[in-house]
Amino acid sequence: MGDNGKIVAARPYPSPSSAVRLTEVTYMSQGLRVKGLLAEPTANGDYEGLIYLRGGLQHVGMVRPARIAQFAQQGFIVFAPYYRGNRGGQGRDEFAGDDRFDALYAVDVLTQYYNGARIHIYGFSRGGIMAQWLGIMSDEVTSVVTWAGVSDVTYMYYERLDMRRTLKRIIGGTPEKYPQRYAARTPLYALHHLHAPLLIIHGEQDQHVDVEHAYFLQSCAQALQKEVTLWLHEDEKHHYHPHVNVQTVRALCAWMKAQ
Repeated sequence: MGDNGKIVAARPYPSPSSAVRLTEVTYMSQGLRVKGLLAEPTANGDYEGLIYLRGGLQHVGMVRPARIAQFAQQGFIVFAPYYRGNRGGQGRDEFAGDDRFDALYAVDVLTQYYNGARIHIYGFSRGGIMAQWLGIMSDEVTSVVTWAGVSDVTYMYYERLDMRRTLKRIIGGTPEKYPQRYAARTPLYALHHLHAPLLIIHGEQDQHVDVEHAYFLQSCAQALQKEVTLWLHEDEKHHYHPHVNVQTVRALCAWMKAQ
């Protein structure tokens, strides 16, 4: 396991912008070869680091080059792990199981391209729960942003009828039979280990990840006297309207840099 975070391969990847250079990186995580995408601004500048944690599961919600390039153009060197079992990576995508370590060792990958001290975490949807866990597991985090993020896996099992079969397959049963397995994937129970400022973003009309996840996370953070900010958008769903999306990305990037 001593090779965790070690880069074993890197190749240029087509970029949607001449202002951003993309590289697909293969690195080690718990003995597995895992892949991810790195985005670096081509111009010299004073940049900060960002771990981008994608949503979805397996091929659904895969890292989009245009999306991480958007963050790179806001002044960040970005690394976005695909998670194990994806795009030729070894292992199995586990939805906030041991794949949490793929996010943890992604920080080590990023530090081989970014030598600064400020590393931010951003996660969308499923990536939101990964972002919370990374903030809990790492002491190197400057800030954590979760957008439309899952915070309670048990609640997700009950709210998303279409996800029940998948969650049962990944986790190995139902919350009734294995409540401890669902609790072990839920960051709310370990949030006392989070020390970085937390920004929660959620659309109140979200039908994929209920806004209750945002309220759960905010309430838990407040009870633990954590530094937490909540941005709710009453007319937005899981995916925001394009102009609101752009405005929100700019605002959250400014928030991260202010921490």
